[in-house]
Amino acid sequence: MRLDPERLFAPLDLSARRTVLVAVSGGSDSTALLHLFISFAERHGIRVVAATIDHSLRAASANEARQVAALCATLGIEHVTLRWSGEKPSTGIQAAARLARYRLLAEAAKEAGTDLVLLGHTEDDQCETGAMRRARASEGGRGDAGMARATLYDERTWFARPLLDVSRRDLRAYLTGRHIGWIDDPSNRDPSYERVRVRDSGATAQADATSRLTENAQAAILLASVEQASPGLLRLDASMVTAPGAATAFRVILAVIGGTDHLPDRARGEALVARLSAPRLRATLSRAVVDRRGGSIWLYRERRSLPPPMPFSTDAIWDGRYRLIDAPGADGTLAPLRENAGEIDAPIPERASQALVRAALAAEPALYQGTSFVRPLWRDEARPVLGPWRLFLPAFDLAPAAALRRVLGLPDLPPSPWRDHIRE
Repeated sequence: MRLDPERLFAPLDLSARRTVLVAVSGGSDSTALLHLFISFAERHGIRVVAATIDHSLRAASANEARQVAALCATLGIEHVTLRWSGEKPSTGIQAAARLARYRLLAEAAKEAGTDLVLLGHTEDDQCETGAMRRARASEGGRGDAGMARATLYDERTWFARPLLDVSRRDLRAYLTGRHIGWIDDPSNRDPSYERVRVRDSGATAQADATSRLTENAQAAILLASVEQASPGLLRLDASMVTAPGAATAFRVILAVIGGTDHLPDRARGEALVARLSAPRLRATLSRAVVDRRGGSIWLYRERRSLPPPMPFSTDAIWDGRYRLIDAPGADGTLAPLRENAGEIDAPIPERASQALVRAALAAEPALYQGTSFVRPLWRDEARPVLGPWRLFLPAFDLAPAAALRRVLGLPDLPPSPWRDHIRE
């Protein structure tokens, strides 16, 4: 297979991006990505900066980073080595390393003056990811979509994967044909890692985002009609329970209201939506209360499992629902309103009740001095976040995330770096 840089990279929207960061480990995939993208960038006036992560988990990692730096010097491009310093966890090392990689690469991208990082994930990685997620029934069945062609990290940095349709064999043939070597990471043969076991077993699954994209498009239409009735209280028209995409829309809302990292199980979400056809129902799922009364469905955070008192800390995430913002006067202890909700003179929305408004307010954040209630947190001190997508937002989830962000009064997200959004 002939690898054409124009075909691979022209779909990227680089009109406002004159610098792109390329993550290069020195392995065959990322080395091929670097050479291919340099060929494209030189023809289009794009500045390339390469970054290598030294996880400091193997004795050879520092030398491998130096080899990549030397390669970049011969290619005439900038290179930076990013070290994951500090104490490493004794368990969950791969997950921790992944979080560290994204954080370090996002910081390097900001330093380089760009919001776009290219990753060397291949068709092989995509199939292995599909197999792993299917085996775990990831996210209640939503994992079959595999890796997205782009993922937004921390609402500010795009990580794009231009090689998801290219096999590792073709990339290595490309390198070999040009007498370009690469580094073989021994951890890629370590059976203690799930991906290696999947690779060795030959079990793969072709990722298909079609159903997820369809569900998300339907859900986004419904989510756009959600009303923020009062602090912590959302209202939906009861007629939406029979509309296409209702189960997905409810699962998204429940996760955001409850501040959870994942959507609730698909089967439980669908069962709840079916029950909401009744004229009156009160249920709890994913830390969210669902209360149907006549033609309205009300949702708010339940009072169980709320965070214990904590010092106000800028940029901290409270209850998976709010990011704390530095603001004058935001000083003291942060805790839920609970019974102090009765002291708040909150307007009662149409079709709601004082009991509903106070129930939602009880789970909202407030400032205390010691144990004395001071006041609820103001909007410029706590910004809502979408729990499931707080750090990672796959591009194929952009539609429902964007719809709910508008409901919550949040600014629009930066658009996907791909011109063609059909297969995201």
